[in-house]
Amino acid sequence: MGDNWIEVCAADEIDEEDVIRFDHGGRTFAVYRSPEDEYFATDGLCTHEKIHLADGLVMDNIIECPKHNGRFDYRTGEAKGAPVCVNLKTYSVKVENGTVFIAI
Repeated sequence: MGDNWIEVCAADEIDEEDVIRFDHGGRTFAVYRSPEDEYFATDGLCTHEKIHLADGLVMDNIIECPKHNGRFDYRTGEAKGAPVCVNLKTYSVKVENGTVFIAI
C-alpha cells in the first residue's frame, strides 16, 4: 500500500483512555489509547484554532480540545461538538512487539 510506518513510542507509554503528542517531519499528531486498549491517531491540532489536542481530555472515544471544548471521535476523526465542524484526519495505527507505529 506504500504506507510509511513511523515508530511512535512503546505501547505502555500511553495510558488507557489517554493521548500523547507525537511530532514527525514538521507535522504533529495525537496518538490515543482507548479504554478498550486500542490505539488510534489523528492530526495533532484542533481544526478550529490549531490548539494541540494532546493537551485535551480523553473520555471514552472522545478527545476534547483544551481551548474551546470542541469534541472529536478520535476513532473516526468526526467533529462531535461546537465550535468544531471540520473533521480530523485519522491515520492507521499498529502495535508490534510492544511498539506503536502510525502510517503517514
